[in-house]
Amino acid sequence: MSQQTLRNVRADNHQSINRRSFASRLIVGAATSATLSWKNAFASQAAELRKRGMSCVLLFMRGAPSQFETFDPKSGTVNGGPTKAIDTAVDGIRIAEGWDKVAAQMQDISLIRSLTNNKEGNHDRAVYQLHTGYVQSQTVKHPSLGAIAAAELGPDGFDLPDFVTIGHRAGIIGSGFLGTSAAPFAVLDPTKTPNNIELPPGIADDRFTRRHDLLQDLEVDFTETGGKTRVQNHQILYGNAQRMVLSPQLKAFDLSREKDSVRDRYGRTDFGQGCLLARRLVEQGVTFVEVESSGWDTHQDNFNRVKTLAGGVDPAFATLVADLKDRGLLEKTLVIWMGEFGRTPRINANAGRDHHPLSFNVALGGGGIRGGQVIGATTADGTKVEKRPVTVPDLFCTFCHALNINPRKENISPLGRPLTITNGGEPVRELL
Repeated sequence: MSQQTLRNVRADNHQSINRRSFASRLIVGAATSATLSWKNAFASQAAELRKRGMSCVLLFMRGAPSQFETFDPKSGTVNGGPTKAIDTAVDGIRIAEGWDKVAAQMQDISLIRSLTNNKEGNHDRAVYQLHTGYVQSQTVKHPSLGAIAAAELGPDGFDLPDFVTIGHRAGIIGSGFLGTSAAPFAVLDPTKTPNNIELPPGIADDRFTRRHDLLQDLEVDFTETGGKTRVQNHQILYGNAQRMVLSPQLKAFDLSREKDSVRDRYGRTDFGQGCLLARRLVEQGVTFVEVESSGWDTHQDNFNRVKTLAGGVDPAFATLVADLKDRGLLEKTLVIWMGEFGRTPRINANAGRDHHPLSFNVALGGGGIRGGQVIGATTADGTKVEKRPVTVPDLFCTFCHALNINPRKENISPLGRPLTITNGGEPVRELL
């Protein structure tokens, strides 16, 4: 590392900087160094990145939201349908009606309107790809972005899970070949404290700890007779559970501790309360939280259904960004809004829109992302990307750079194959 970079890093020990400038200094320093590569520059700062508590909240719109009725409206055109465009807090950026609160927060949010994917138009396979960055395979189960963030950024010995999912009804994309240590903790109902995380009546902390120690002793024989990997995974699971059960940080899951006015701003929907829970978990140091909104597969009655769905997601998304900002957490928390693909420009006979992976949109905020921007554009009729196409690998590279994760790091699959965190791609530099 160059002397200038060393001086910059030393200076950062005495003052707070944002992650974008931190990553930039590492990259510039590595580029001018004769001994340290760009890849190793990230690795050499791994402990520092963990210590700084970076996190991510993914708001996933399962079913594929229409770009026309969200953040790329085509008001006044045949394909745009009846949806009108509204102004936002940023001059020149207009989004679809029904997203008024997001519009008011647009200075902290940027839009990618040119996301394109020619790989997957099937829901399950596209959900997999938009969680892992990879096309689904018969031989490898890839880790999701949440698992990657947990493995790369999660602090050692943390009481709460590094990766939490909220509101999943149709299965989740988990840790893949990264294993138990990066697996998600699922919360189906954010308004209820998760089941089985309290000690049984009459069982004190020390007694619970003794039982856990006894279990480990009982597993020694199985370890020595060929069950080492299974025992290790089992002990990781039980060790995580033990820390969680005994942790005072469990109060993060209790939304009744929040003021009614705060809960009302997020919205009294499952998704709204899930976003509030996400903020509480990030505040306690959880690395990655995913909150799901389902029902976006609008083949029929698209316009009314999106209006209803947006009524729950709009206040929650906007309040989450504003709340994180007010609490000084937005700069180190990447917020992602996306679905698995977009909807067709053509409106079908059932007043719906069908599957359309060739052009769709994503909204990003926090995590060093420069807000108030629009990246790329689709044609006037919305049929295809006209400017600055962004692929799924590009998108995942952007996520990684915002979180200061090295996208070129290799993990070894169970088959012994090295796989990089992202499947190629380049970050959208305009955002970083």
